[in-house]
Amino acid sequence: MSADDPHDDSLDESGDVRDRIEQEADRAVEQFDEGIVDMLAWVLDTETRARIYVSLRQHPESTSDEIADSTGLYPSTVREALAELHDEGKLTRQKRESDGAGNNPYEYSAIAPSELVNTIVGDVQSELNTVFNLDAHLDDVGPESDAAEPVTISVEDADEDDE
Repeated sequence: MSADDPHDDSLDESGDVRDRIEQEADRAVEQFDEGIVDMLAWVLDTETRARIYVSLRQHPESTSDEIADSTGLYPSTVREALAELHDEGKLTRQKRESDGAGNNPYEYSAIAPSELVNTIVGDVQSELNTVFNLDAHLDDVGPESDAAEPVTISVEDADEDDE
């Protein structure tokens, strides 16, 4: 085939289109992942803790060193955050089984997202009710205004609805 053959150009163009589509898809996934991390950073207090949570949802039963490798975070930072998240009940841990002698590190797994949301619902509900009842808290309105809490939040797992 010659350089002037139109068939060659169409192959190049379809390859370019495919490359552009793949690049856009990669960019969209990256933006989606960053949006998830941003939202989780609000729920979990820091971006570091959010990245660890996402890593553990993708790779349950990981050790602190494996999490550090997958997130790019310093191992000491990961160990500190894991201890805090475990103390708060946002992840579980168990000793890794090993046939050989030596240190058996902890394996960590993140709780389900629905359980994670349930850990903050009470706090969010309380904060919203404080805002709605601001006048009563400032003593600007009579006692009849704070008779009921206007905000109630409930979270149901999607699987429970299917049963």
